[in-house]
Amino acid sequence: MQLYCNSLTQYKRLATLEARVGDLLIGNFNPIRIQTMTTTDTMDTKGTIEQAIRCIEAGAELVRITAPSKKEAENLLPIKEGLRARGYKTPLVADIHFTPNAAEVAARIVEKVRINPGNYIDKKKFELLEYTDAEYLEEIDRIRDRFTPLVNICKQYGTAMRIGTNHGSLSDRIMSRYGDTPMGMVESAMEFLRIAEDLNYRNIVLSMKASNPQVMVQAYRLLVQTMQQELGHAYPLHLGVTEAGDGEDGRIKSAIGIGTLLEDGVGDTIRVSLTEDPEFELPVCRDLVKRYTRRESHAPIAPMLAQLPYSPYAYKRRESINIGNIGGKQVPVVVADFSHLQQITPADLQSIGYSYDKATDKWNIGDAAADYIFTGDKLLDFALPGMLKVITYPAAWEKATDKTKYFPFFNTESFLAANYKAAINFVAVNADELSSAPVQELIAQLSDPALANAVVPVIYASSEHAMAAVRRMLVELLDKRLSNPVILHTISKWDHADDDLIHYSTETGALLLDGFGDGLWLKQAANAEHQPSVVNNVAFGILQATRTRISKTEYISCPSCGRTLFDLQETTARIRAVTNHLKGVKIAIMGCIVNGPGEMADADFGYVGSGVGKITLYKGKDVMKRGLNSDVAVTELINLIKDNGMWVDAR
Repeated sequence: MQLYCNSLTQYKRLATLEARVGDLLIGNFNPIRIQTMTTTDTMDTKGTIEQAIRCIEAGAELVRITAPSKKEAENLLPIKEGLRARGYKTPLVADIHFTPNAAEVAARIVEKVRINPGNYIDKKKFELLEYTDAEYLEEIDRIRDRFTPLVNICKQYGTAMRIGTNHGSLSDRIMSRYGDTPMGMVESAMEFLRIAEDLNYRNIVLSMKASNPQVMVQAYRLLVQTMQQELGHAYPLHLGVTEAGDGEDGRIKSAIGIGTLLEDGVGDTIRVSLTEDPEFELPVCRDLVKRYTRRESHAPIAPMLAQLPYSPYAYKRRESINIGNIGGKQVPVVVADFSHLQQITPADLQSIGYSYDKATDKWNIGDAAADYIFTGDKLLDFALPGMLKVITYPAAWEKATDKTKYFPFFNTESFLAANYKAAINFVAVNADELSSAPVQELIAQLSDPALANAVVPVIYASSEHAMAAVRRMLVELLDKRLSNPVILHTISKWDHADDDLIHYSTETGALLLDGFGDGLWLKQAANAEHQPSVVNNVAFGILQATRTRISKTEYISCPSCGRTLFDLQETTARIRAVTNHLKGVKIAIMGCIVNGPGEMADADFGYVGSGVGKITLYKGKDVMKRGLNSDVAVTELINLIKDNGMWVDAR
């Protein structure tokens, strides 16, 4: 199997061709570039210039501006001239959908044009069409005829191009042959890339964006593999999770998708697409990129097996046995760490989803309620909620009277020396020490069925390249056919909550996307200000974003841009306010038609701008109500959810 990266154990950037965007170089081991996109109307020259300046001063190395028609493309010239007159030389990128003539205008003005192969020439009407091979080739010839003029203009003017596939806007032709799949996304881009190669034009960046991080990651990996096998080289890659949403959830989803690829050295420029003002995207980009500035000097990891026992191109959860409520087909558990507290009270559990009502002597349990708490060497002096269990150090566990609620947590050496007695024995395993005698002895003992049925490895790594080390340990368990469920234990040593969020999301999300992990145990470093509620919310957010445990409503929401036909941030907030109790329901909130209907494939309901102040409601891909006034559309969305039996009243 040819890999999508240089190594699964040694960090090294993927070798790519180099793209030049103005004076900015992308790929070929240049620094990972960060960028964003304006949200103003492109015809608002002054407003677009001012917002672009705010983005540049926030750190944007490229600024993308939508050009939905020829008139907006033409207006890129005064925008560019206005920025240059004020001393800003940052390259501009024209965002093109549907309109080749706009792309051809923009390519003469700005430093880069982005086209979407799903709608640049092909149209999307959600029709299932059957093509013979000859008919399919005729369509490719039609693409060549329409795409060649843009390539020639780019060559003449020195303009770079991004061929940017969106999962939500694959053409009917691609869908008919490849389906709504990562391979369909790859082929959509490769059709255009082959034409550019034939025309000897290589100043190109590619992207494979989706709102589902799993689809996005698989598509990028397949793209790298396809380019290497077919062309013998790879082009620079722009990474992004499209329609990630806002707030913490948008940041988690973006960090999982982008960070998973960056961990393996894949990616040359990134954008975090949030439903917020664009300048707020840049700090998240910086937090992601700074993790890799010195990564290549990390300590060695045990070499990867010659034959990889899982596929990085298709999701399959690692098979494991049930040990209590952990493993098997059960959703991953969450462990909350309370070991930093001197005394634990019922009130402390409110931060992890358990609220105690003293008057009724009852516990109210939320959807994002942790399954275990780690108390270190402390026992609790109050009755626990029925669902919650406690992990302690062995000495404390020995003193616990209720061994159905308390379970011991060993390190590898102490477990090997102990006469284990508990129904569930949690054992910390340092993946950095895979080759050590104690870890190898533990792995050997886990082949004993009696032991295997009572041990849950808690795998962690403290080295610089920790995710890869943990993955290598999990591959070892796969290779040895050991089926113990595994808790992913990640400790963040960063100094800021924003960095913690990126760290947790990347380190654990990358493993969950590949089917590894039956639980999360997130912990802040010893010198950090512990906030169990924040860490618990991040844990459930990671599980939600990786689709491994659904505990809340999911919103697929695009960032505002010049195409948006209503106030996206305000509308998203309004919809969240009345629907955020609908556990497991996926609602897409799209500013315009470009990505909207296609992303309905990944949502239960869609709220899409279809004209100024006009909204079209979808159920899946199907239009249910068209042309609604925006002042009644949220109410009509609620009615649509009710009509389909997915509404419950808020508690």
